[in-house]
Amino acid sequence: MPLEGKIAVVSGGAQGIGRACAHHFAENGAKIVIADIDEDAGLTVVSELKTKGFEAQFIHCDVSERLDVHNLFAATLESYGQIDILLNSAAVRDEKPFICLSEDEFSTIIDINLKGSFLLGKAAAKLMIKQQDKELAPGTIIFISSIHTVLAEPNAVAFTVANGGLGQLTKAMSQALAPYGIRVNAIGPSNVMSPKLADITRDDKKREKALEFAPLGRFGNPHEIASIAAFLASDDASYITGQTIYADGGALSMRRGAVPPNEADDDSVS
Repeated sequence: MPLEGKIAVVSGGAQGIGRACAHHFAENGAKIVIADIDEDAGLTVVSELKTKGFEAQFIHCDVSERLDVHNLFAATLESYGQIDILLNSAAVRDEKPFICLSEDEFSTIIDINLKGSFLLGKAAAKLMIKQQDKELAPGTIIFISSIHTVLAEPNAVAFTVANGGLGQLTKAMSQALAPYGIRVNAIGPSNVMSPKLADITRDDKKREKALEFAPLGRFGNPHEIASIAAFLASDDASYITGQTIYADGGALSMRRGAVPPNEADDDSVS
C-alpha cells in the first residue's frame, strides 16, 4: 500500500473532505490522527476507522490557536514518534455582502483558514526536518483550499481572501521546504457535496444555480478529493510541489458569462 507505515494528521477531519481523506489515507496504509474542534464527530470518524481495522485517534485542536497546534503534534509524537503527512481541511466561510461583514467575522475566517494553515504547516515542517536526523523520509503537507484561490466572490470576501493567501502560502512554503525534500501542495475543490450543500440544493432553483458553471453537470464527492490527496501524499507524486490542483468539474475552464453546457444547442454536438 502506498502509505504503509505513514502517520497522517488530518485537521478538520471530523466531517466532509477531511473525513473522506482520513478514510482514504487509512485504506492506503496510514495511521490516522483526527484533529478537530468537534469532538463527537471526530470520535465517530475514529470509530468508523477502527471498525474497519485501521489505527486512529482523535485530538481536540483549534487550528487558529498556537498552543492547540503545539499540543496536537506533541500528542502525535508521543503516540507514534513521527509525522509523515499533514492534511489541513479545517475551514469556515462567510456568506453575506461585503459591506455587512464585520471585522470580527473577517478576522475569525482569516485566523482559521489562513493563519491555521500557517501554524499547522510550520509546526509540521519543523518536526519533519528534525526527524530526518533519524533517516526518516521527508514528509508532505497538503492544504484544502478552493477555486476561490483564483476567483473572487462578493458574498464570501473573507473566504476568498483567505484562499488567495493560502495559494501563496503553498507556493512560498514549497520553496522554503524544498531543500529538505518536504513537498507542499494544495487542492482546490468547487461544490463538493456536504450536508450544508445538500440543504441548499434541495431548492431546485438553488441547485440549478450552483450547477450553472459546472461543465460536468454534477457536484463533486468528498472521496474524489480524497483520491487526489492520497496521490499527493504518495511517492507517485514525488516531483510535485508548490501546486494547487483544482477539482472543480471544469468551472475554472469556463469563460465568465459563457452559456452553460446544458443550455447549448443540441445541434452543435456532432
